[in-house]
Amino acid sequence: MAIYKNNNGTWYVMIRYQDWTGARKQKCKRGFATRKEAADWELQFKLQKKASLDMTMESFCALYEEDVRPSLKQSTWLTKENIIQKKILPYLGQRKVSEITAKDVMDWHNQMRKLKTKTGKLLSPTYLKTIHGQLSTIFNHAVKYYDLSTNPARKAGALGTEEGKEMLFWTKEEYKLFAEEMMDKPLSYYAFQLLYWCGIRSGELLALTPADFNFKKKTLRINKSYQRLQGKDVITTPKTKNSIRTVVMPQFLCDEMQDCLKLYYSLKPDDRIFPVTKYYLNHEMERGCKACGVKKIRVHDLRHSHVSLLINMGYTALAIGKRVGHSAEKITYRYAHLFPSVQLDMAEQLDAENMKEEPNEMGGGLANVS
Repeated sequence: MAIYKNNNGTWYVMIRYQDWTGARKQKCKRGFATRKEAADWELQFKLQKKASLDMTMESFCALYEEDVRPSLKQSTWLTKENIIQKKILPYLGQRKVSEITAKDVMDWHNQMRKLKTKTGKLLSPTYLKTIHGQLSTIFNHAVKYYDLSTNPARKAGALGTEEGKEMLFWTKEEYKLFAEEMMDKPLSYYAFQLLYWCGIRSGELLALTPADFNFKKKTLRINKSYQRLQGKDVITTPKTKNSIRTVVMPQFLCDEMQDCLKLYYSLKPDDRIFPVTKYYLNHEMERGCKACGVKKIRVHDLRHSHVSLLINMGYTALAIGKRVGHSAEKITYRYAHLFPSVQLDMAEQLDAENMKEEPNEMGGGLANVS
């Protein structure tokens, strides 16, 4: 390895090394203002290649990115990156990974508790829990793959708590009032019809194409999701494996969606039917709520409304889970309070079972043993 000075007065580092396959590589890093900056970078690069935890947290996070980013969705990594860059590295970035203690993490906790949002509010308990979880995940990675002895974030204990969000939903009657107000904009009307009557996620809705509909079978194929990332429209795989599914539409909705596609006759099979964003749906939701006077809920709450409707119709958690792309366990956990209790019915059935007369093999009654 060598450090050189450019004609313009800046410094650069030229490094030769072996990659994980044993192949010899060369790397050149330019643009350092001083020789010391170049030497510091050279040292961190050496430590990375040796997988030495004497490297700084900043260097280790770069290594962590190399390891995990290829297996993550872009949206997932961007969420992680935001926390790392804004909440972790400004405080722990120049500390050696091997020297960060549980007390250091506790001090970091206290700093996080003081931070405020742009509106002047303290960070929510749920978000505090999320950023602590990301720091702990990084240390777990160091423990599992780079032989760090312990996870100091785990020893330091939790930060924040999980806040249970209130689950709001509309009855069928409330939704129909809202839907009437959407009829002045066909695109909005058809979008909300699919969200309510099929229980799909907004990202799944916005990724739909004409090719996803089979009107003979009355089915809707869910195999992708739309996101707006860094100013670009991105189509990704669905949220989970369970999310890939086929939803059967009621006949009236099947008829409506055929009308929808006739309205937008120029659409190609793989064009997005709803070329809008989640922000548009949120805005339309607010407009409709104000116009018809129903309580304000989020777009995602239409999914809860669909599940609530199916529960009231008597369908099981397993059947509902398959339709909305969740496991039966998750449906039961999230919507347990909506399922009718069967405890009273169980007790009555046990009473009836106890009252049944069983033939006594001994001739009836208690055996005479005198």
